Amino acid sequence: MIVVDVGCGPGRLTIPIAAQIGPQGEVVALDIQPGMLRRVQEKTQAAHLTNIRFLQAGAGEGQLGRSQYDRAVLATVLGEIPDRAAALKEIFEALKPGGILSVTEVIFDPHFQSRDTVLRWASAIGFREKNFFGKRLAFTLHLEKPDGA
Repeated sequence: MIVVDVGCGPGRLTIPIAAQIGPQGEVVALDIQPGMLRRVQEKTQAAHLTNIRFLQAGAGEGQLGRSQYDRAVLATVLGEIPDRAAALKEIFEALKPGGILSVTEVIFDPHFQSRDTVLRWASAIGFREKNFFGKRLAFTLHLEKPDGA
């Protein structure tokens, strides 16, 4: 499995995802801030993980390629992305058909995005809702790239 952690920050999810998928898989830690990527690199070395690749770029800048990823993760970061439509389009194109984008939002995040807002943006790109976990103020939404896309 190949996963991209978009806006990975200090690696709060990158490290456990890499450990879970094992050495046969790969996690791409994407962040616009070089300092955050350095923190993930330090944690990667401390955890003795070799399946994390680092990419300094902003979401929506076209650095992810096409049909490469099985999963993408956006954890409390969507509201911080200046061009959300471009970011979601890039993620959509980067996912393989049947791939899943996992979006997590929590009301305590100053950039919180509601489920309806996320669904409106994602549906306009071509995603369809697969699963919803949580409640209105703290949720994870799984969005699927249709097989024919």
